[in-house]
Amino acid sequence: MKLRGSILRSDLFTTRRRSIVIIIGLALAALSVYYTWTISAEMRHEDELAIAQLRDSEHNAVEMWEDILSSSRSSGYIFYNTELLNKLAEHTSVPMVIADDQLVPLVTNLPEEIVNNPQRLRAEIMEMSRKNRPITITYLIPPTTFTIYYGTTDYSSLVSSAHSEALTFFPYVQLIIIAIFAIFAHMAFYSTKQNEQNRVWVGLAKETAHQLGTPTSSLLGWVEYLRSQPVDQMAVEEMAKDLVHLNKVVDRFSKIGSETQLTPMNINEVVGDTVLYFRRRVPRNVTLTYNGLAMAPIEVAINSALFEWVVENLMKNSLDALQGQGTIEVVVGETDKHVFVEVSDTGKGIPKSNWTRIFEPGFTTKTRGWGLGLSLSRRIIEEYHKGRIAVVRSEIGKGTTIRVTLNRNDYE
Repeated sequence: MKLRGSILRSDLFTTRRRSIVIIIGLALAALSVYYTWTISAEMRHEDELAIAQLRDSEHNAVEMWEDILSSSRSSGYIFYNTELLNKLAEHTSVPMVIADDQLVPLVTNLPEEIVNNPQRLRAEIMEMSRKNRPITITYLIPPTTFTIYYGTTDYSSLVSSAHSEALTFFPYVQLIIIAIFAIFAHMAFYSTKQNEQNRVWVGLAKETAHQLGTPTSSLLGWVEYLRSQPVDQMAVEEMAKDLVHLNKVVDRFSKIGSETQLTPMNINEVVGDTVLYFRRRVPRNVTLTYNGLAMAPIEVAINSALFEWVVENLMKNSLDALQGQGTIEVVVGETDKHVFVEVSDTGKGIPKSNWTRIFEPGFTTKTRGWGLGLSLSRRIIEEYHKGRIAVVRSEIGKGTTIRVTLNRNDYE
């Protein structure tokens, strides 16, 4: 329990440190985005002021033209001068059309594609009339009346539009980049943490196997000694079976982290050996049944030591769920492509929300235990045997069925 407590405290410290780093990173990102947004707003405000000033100057110029032309018109001595009107149009950025009574353009600075399209030109003149009051001028020599239509220059494309739009969208781009970086950083951190945890658990498993080796060898000698003594030999044989099982446990721990060899084996016998060992050790009010010894052999590629561990973990969980009374049923079967082993019990059942969580490391509903049995079983089945393990049926108060499925042609 001290080891478990130290690991939990270490994980808690790591979680806190990671949370602090994440909070600091988010704060820096928020400050950066806020600063960029502020600069963008200031630049847009400056652009708007510049555009407003240009439009005021433009409006003042048009008013000046109107005053000059109106005062000249009232004197009655203005001559129709096309060159003067052309220069007026050329030296202004204001979109303008000087047209006669029939809306035929005499002078204009509009693009040719508009001038050459009568419908577009008329629409443009109507839009200018809507925005600004037209100026009507009358010449006496020769007698001519024409109207000046003018619009408003779009300065938004002239005054810092490129950097203004860039700054407008840059905070969003910055947020996306920060989010992508955070995702990759989390993935890298999580991967590193997982690798570190895997190395710790592999090292702990191998060290456990090494430490168990010496007392196990000593116990073998004591069992042999007891066989030569006038004691209950049935008890000695049961002790020998427990010692064989202990050797299997040592072998399992030693295989963790090593390359696993799969060998075609009769799964009926592999599961049957585990069931028979448990049958002598379950409580008196618990019934343990198995169908595998009464059916034809089923061959599948497995690592017997690790697969027995999985079956053992499933039966132990069923025993805990029964709480001293009920039935455990172990079933092996096959289809054309798969071989399966099911362990069912009549225990307390599992809520559907926990059907997947029970295979996560550390998850347990027991007051004692590490919550590693089923997570280790899933790793053995899915990573080493390329199979599947899952809860297929469970009902509160009625029991649970967990199925292990293997691909039967992996070794062929």
